[in-house]
Amino acid sequence: MRRPSILFINRVYPPTRGATGRVLRDLARSFAREGWQVTVITTGPKAITERDGAVRVIRVKAAEKPSGFINYLWIELKLLLAALRLPKTHLLVTMTDPPLLVTAGHIITTFKKNRHIHWCQDLYPDLLPALDYKIPGFILKALLKRTRNAMRKTDKVIVIGRCMARHLSNDGFDPKQITVIPNWPDFELVRPENRKDFNDKSPAGPMHSANIETYRGPEEQVKLGPKFRVLYAGNIGRAHPTETIMAAAEILNDQQPDIEFVFVGDGPRFDEIARQRSQNHLDNIRLLPYQPVGRLKDLMESGDVHIISMKEESAGLLVPSKLYAALAVQRPCILVGPAHSEAAKIIMDFKAGSIVSQNDPLHLAEEIRQMRLSSDKWMQAYEGSKTASEIFVPRESINAWIERAWAVVEPDIRE
Repeated sequence: MRRPSILFINRVYPPTRGATGRVLRDLARSFAREGWQVTVITTGPKAITERDGAVRVIRVKAAEKPSGFINYLWIELKLLLAALRLPKTHLLVTMTDPPLLVTAGHIITTFKKNRHIHWCQDLYPDLLPALDYKIPGFILKALLKRTRNAMRKTDKVIVIGRCMARHLSNDGFDPKQITVIPNWPDFELVRPENRKDFNDKSPAGPMHSANIETYRGPEEQVKLGPKFRVLYAGNIGRAHPTETIMAAAEILNDQQPDIEFVFVGDGPRFDEIARQRSQNHLDNIRLLPYQPVGRLKDLMESGDVHIISMKEESAGLLVPSKLYAALAVQRPCILVGPAHSEAAKIIMDFKAGSIVSQNDPLHLAEEIRQMRLSSDKWMQAYEGSKTASEIFVPRESINAWIERAWAVVEPDIRE
């Protein structure tokens, strides 16, 4: 049997930050360990070909944070041209950053005659209106037709949530073409017995105490006191509204001063949170930048409750990766978002927390207060999260991914 080859295409790949880049690196390294020839086409500050262990990484020059839909289309064109210049691989895997990358994948397979899996991290262009992109209806309809046609011509569509699978099935897709494989948390957050050597192991910190020092920069650190901590960690983007969270923080600022809200990360809404904190004198809100990998486990374990936010209209179109990080450190979760989403179903199935609708800050404030005051409520959510942490582990999803890939390419390799 010939050695199989695989080409991944995605806009981000470490060290560039992004949840899709992180899971892509984990998967690419795992394929390489299984003996596959692995190539990744991505972007960077300059055009370069480099190695990430056994993985070949080809970067095309592009801005780290593109602005506007047209810039994303330009990046997609550059990624497409880079792929067309490469020799044929057995399998092509396109992701959803840039949003219409599946159409580029269809062009590549037309010329290269290789197999094609589309890894649907976000469902585009359906998600664009929810991200506040003002696109005329006729253009959105044309993009939808084009991307759906490209997806139907793939060998497999891998989605990260059951809600996405239902959305595509309702859109006329053959359920046999769709496979649900959830994303997974950072390896640094997963207990050693659940890693199974799929990634380079990083030293895990000790179990977290109430007082930690969280990294801010080479010269500045901030001491976080022993308060009940509501933690929001990760990208604060267009699909993750914060108005309800900020309103709940304002309610609790006077009523429950022993509760604090800690936002860690960046994104379009980060500066707005800082402005509101200053304007409304919200002393119970702290803002921190992204943390180094070595401090990630300590940071995530410092949260007594993890909060996740998503727009109501984004249900079925995305699944927040923050959920799996919270479950990995066995912490209760509160989703501020749609009750019919994948994230909500996981939380409710495992009794790992609660669901609050957007625009209901009173309910959110009360849920947080009950988590603070009721040890029974917190412990029930903790036990549910602990159970879920044994289910959503890297090895399960990565094994499933490699099995699906083999099933797609094996007939070609045996020829």
